Amino acid sequence: MKIAVTGKGGVGKTTFSAVLARLYAEENRAVLAADVDPDANLGLALGFTDEELKEITPISQMRSLVSERTGASQENFGKFFKLNPRVDDIPQRFAKEKNGVKLLVLGTIEVAGSGCVCPEHVMLKSVISQLIIGEKDVVIMDMEAGLEHLGRGTAGCMDNFIVVVEPGARSLQTYQKVKQLAFELGVKTVKVVANKIKGAEDEAFILNNVPSSDFLGFIHYNTDVAEADRQGRSPYDYSPSAVEEIRAIKKKIDGITK
Repeated sequence: MKIAVTGKGGVGKTTFSAVLARLYAEENRAVLAADVDPDANLGLALGFTDEELKEITPISQMRSLVSERTGASQENFGKFFKLNPRVDDIPQRFAKEKNGVKLLVLGTIEVAGSGCVCPEHVMLKSVISQLIIGEKDVVIMDMEAGLEHLGRGTAGCMDNFIVVVEPGARSLQTYQKVKQLAFELGVKTVKVVANKIKGAEDEAFILNNVPSSDFLGFIHYNTDVAEADRQGRSPYDYSPSAVEEIRAIKKKIDGITK
């Protein structure tokens, strides 16, 4: 099971990714959660403490590791390097486990509009390809709205592209953009989860703007999730109602991939 979760900033994709990962771990599945979002707060949502997270360095910032694997020396860093570095040991070496979920913080590289092909970017793309194609665990990737780190050869191996939206035009615009990007990468199906729903009007807005074939379910706004965020705790441990709504969505995801 390989799932990429994306969406506009602030819509709650990290909350959804974390609870989904905890639900798979609840079934005694081997779960690896990869944080590819520049905001990088998946660890807190999984239940890691601030102190534990301070000990984790994103893969993209491990200059010596990137140099070792890509062959980019101090003298020629960014000029001459391998485009297919060995990364098959990265998840096992650098993932940290909490509540039955292994967390791998990848970090990110600014590539929008620059066409960046640098050692760090090559390293990230290689690690993501390994997670999607070579990793045997359930893999849930909390991504930014763009899909720059996914290539045609890896995107087609994803089981699910899920866009988390909120009831608003800008959020739905991001969903349409992701759907187009995914289609260009050879992915024909992109699913939608609607978060922060406050009532029937919000539900109607989503259902009127998202095809029923793409829609997975609602997560209603509740103060428990907000309190979990304030406390730096996992919403899985704070909000039974959100957990049950995401559990129902998970059943649909499992049904799609069977």
